[in-house]
Amino acid sequence: MEKIKIVSLIVFVVASMSSINAQEMYDIAVENSTISWKGYKPTGSHNGTITLQSGSLEMEDGEVIGGSFTADMATIKDADGSARLEGHLKSKDFFEVEVFPTAKFEVMGTNSNNGETNVMGNMTIKGITKEISFFAEVSEADKSITLKSSVFQVNRADFNVKYKSKTFFNNLKEKFINDDFDLQVTIVVEK
Repeated sequence: MEKIKIVSLIVFVVASMSSINAQEMYDIAVENSTISWKGYKPTGSHNGTITLQSGSLEMEDGEVIGGSFTADMATIKDADGSARLEGHLKSKDFFEVEVFPTAKFEVMGTNSNNGETNVMGNMTIKGITKEISFFAEVSEADKSITLKSSVFQVNRADFNVKYKSKTFFNNLKEKFINDDFDLQVTIVVEK
């Protein structure tokens, strides 16, 4: 009877230790991670990138269970290299980078199904936080883990980005810029 108690205690301790060890926090490799954006208006679109400043992903048994990442809004780039557009996006008309130098996403939960992960969290832009979610694929290599989102949309009006927005101005006719813009995020962490 004493042997059974000891064996049970050992099994419990080993199971507890393995569940503790299964959770790992990894820092984001910002140089290998990207945020891509695309904005639309009736006459066309613009696209580009934003550089990550920092972040981490919390993993458990190959699944994302938490984490956050911060974007350096001063690094907004236009794919066509328009310094004028980049300056306008950084101005008070759009993201007001001098006052709000970063944007942040914090993972609040995930659901995985058939190899695709639904990531739910809080996005903060211009000091305003809203709940959003997006689908992503998580893949693991020998020395890295990659979370690559599908393209998802964010409504800029939710974050008080007013310039030529039909949400705020009703007299724009065809001179508006769509409120919804696309984001695609690739987060790479090194093990």
